[in-house]
Amino acid sequence: MSESNSPQPAVLILEDGNIFHGKSFGMIGSTTGEICFNTGMTGYQEVFTDPSYYGQVIIMNNVHIGNYGVKDADVESDSVKVKGVIGRNLEQQYSRFAANNSLQEYFVKQNIVAIDGIDTRALVIHIRQQGAMNCIISSDNNNIEELKKMLTEVPSMNGLDLASTVSTKETYTAGDETSKVRIAVLDFGIKKNILNCMVERGAYLKVFNANTEFKELEKFSPDGYFISNGPGDPEPLHYAVKTIKDILQSKKPLFGICLGQQLLALANDIPTFKMHHGHRGLNHPVKNIITGKCEITTQNHGFGVDADAVRASKNIEITHINLDDNSIEGIRLKDRPAFSVQYHPESTPGPHDSRYLFDEFFGMIMDR
Repeated sequence: MSESNSPQPAVLILEDGNIFHGKSFGMIGSTTGEICFNTGMTGYQEVFTDPSYYGQVIIMNNVHIGNYGVKDADVESDSVKVKGVIGRNLEQQYSRFAANNSLQEYFVKQNIVAIDGIDTRALVIHIRQQGAMNCIISSDNNNIEELKKMLTEVPSMNGLDLASTVSTKETYTAGDETSKVRIAVLDFGIKKNILNCMVERGAYLKVFNANTEFKELEKFSPDGYFISNGPGDPEPLHYAVKTIKDILQSKKPLFGICLGQQLLALANDIPTFKMHHGHRGLNHPVKNIITGKCEITTQNHGFGVDADAVRASKNIEITHINLDDNSIEGIRLKDRPAFSVQYHPESTPGPHDSRYLFDEFFGMIMDR
């Protein structure tokens, strides 16, 4: 790869054979992944650094991306996790005084290949109709047949364990060690602001690698367990399902977000499935059917929990539903202090309608 000092031709090829031509942005090179789209107007830096996007090439729906630059503090992990970016207008100029870099400079530093000048509205409509699929972006190779061959070698997201790739390699802690609330966190690709939401409420956290067994988690003497978000297919994560089953046997409070919900479902024999094109953005309406209240939520998932299986279960009840497609957005166990949501209550970016869920988790711990 090399730096793009001035735009040069770039091409986007989809798995179904559709070809889109645009201009290079970021690094000159080629990149592949599953194409998806985010409907949010702000928060592009938080989106790019969200580990749940690992393995994906993202279309940003908003017309202008990069217009307020990049700030070192506005990240959800230590690096950009998306494999590539597709935009209508990816901006080199920015207007925020507090920004440290332009989006172009940021992508170059992070070795990210992007394509600019794409009719993203038309592309999003196509993905909504045809569903998620793999794609390739290239600004260093104009041989369409070669690129198509490279694209055939990209694995499907189905069956991929990507969580173990982005999980922390070393155990670490966050918060005040003297806190009365100790939470063991299983990291499948956790966002920094999820940790912040728990630390702000007074928790002392210990964050463990995704493959950590229950007996190792218990050495921390936690009062509760948190199961994080993450990328890829939940079904291959048999090691995680076993650990969650062991946690449930302990009857200590458990809270899961996104992939965490899917793993909690699998631990209770509820299957998951790959969605047609997924939910990604910060304006998804969800109804809490326990309280009757609605909230606008931040979402990022391409897999979901089987609704019929949840409704047939005697041990699990639905707590939240998506008002756009009636998909399952939240579940809880009837006989254990365990619950989860499919969306992101930390909401960075997004409205903070759902942060009450962290309070409910802490309430469970304090009650115990």
